[in-house]
Amino acid sequence: MKPLYLTAAIFFAVSTAAFAAPIESYTARLSAADHFNSSGERLTSAAAIIRQDRANLYVYGKGEDEDEGDSFFTDKDNRARLERMLNSGTFTNAARRAILDGTPLIHVEIYRDFINVTVESD
Repeated sequence: MKPLYLTAAIFFAVSTAAFAAPIESYTARLSAADHFNSSGERLTSAAAIIRQDRANLYVYGKGEDEDEGDSFFTDKDNRARLERMLNSGTFTNAARRAILDGTPLIHVEIYRDFINVTVESD
């Protein structure tokens, strides 16, 4: 019976680790242009600014030198999920404030159902 428990424990540990790994990650500089939508209206949430950064890169071809690409947010439907994914992930109030008030360099880890965002520098 012990080998069965050991096998189950190993399977659980391996499957948990697989789910914990991000499917992709990227680093991006959020520019002043990322703070406005395509109609010129100022964006009021950090999630909207991050989403606009990806739209600027993939739809409008306007990226910053520090922007890295990703394959996940090239898809418009995935960009539309960004806010919900951010609300399910790790995102500090300090990071939120830095994004709303400035042009920080951010790192985004993309998981299946959530994203984690950290500010690397201002």
